[in-house]
Amino acid sequence: MSDFDRNYATARAGYRADQVAIDAGLRAYMIRVYNYMAAGVALTGVVSWLTYQIAGGDAIQVAGGQIIGLTPFGAAIFGGPLMIALFLGTLGLVFFISYRINRLQASTALALFMLYAGLLGVMLSSVFLAYTGASITRVFFISAASFGALSLYGYTTRRDLSPVGSFLIMGLFGLVIAMLVQLWLQSPGLNFAISVIGVLIFAGLTAWDTQRIKEMYSPMDDGTVGGRKAVMGALSLYLDFINLFLMLLRLMGDRR
Repeated sequence: MSDFDRNYATARAGYRADQVAIDAGLRAYMIRVYNYMAAGVALTGVVSWLTYQIAGGDAIQVAGGQIIGLTPFGAAIFGGPLMIALFLGTLGLVFFISYRINRLQASTALALFMLYAGLLGVMLSSVFLAYTGASITRVFFISAASFGALSLYGYTTRRDLSPVGSFLIMGLFGLVIAMLVQLWLQSPGLNFAISVIGVLIFAGLTAWDTQRIKEMYSPMDDGTVGGRKAVMGALSLYLDFINLFLMLLRLMGDRR
């Protein structure tokens, strides 16, 4: 017992207390990220469904490549230049949030994120024209389960996913180019390849982004900085989930 060092024991006890505090702070931070992300997904889903109902709902029919049964609002959304304006607006908004995040208040950043999620919901209402409601629901739950498993892996793994993330970002640019080419070619084979590769890319990005968001946490952050990080983390995971869902829908959805 003469060799027992009380200073060492005290230091170790202090280290453990600090570590517990950091772990608790990290958990609270990640829960905040997931709550924001889930709220964004829920808002997108509700707005998408409501937009489809206002546009005509079950009265809408797709026959011979023509959409009939649309209300005037539906015709403006699905057939007019408003869809292009929505696309450009949402694209500009996500870039604005990303590049101005360090100058925004956390509450403002969150409001802009929710605005983006709502506008994207208006755009994604078109999936109800292409796919049955039952298949959309089925693929949504498959996407949610897959996303949860992938995000959990990214959170718990000790492997550095940075090299994988860099490769996936390059693959994402290639995927966008392939999708632009597909608009011109309309090739069934290329469409299938885009869907499969897209699922793999966004599955990998989900794990990588989760690890990256976790590593962004710092116990020294004040409320504003922590809030900004939480919003940006939620935006990243939101985009991963939405794109994973859309790619799986292309593969597994039942067309109307």
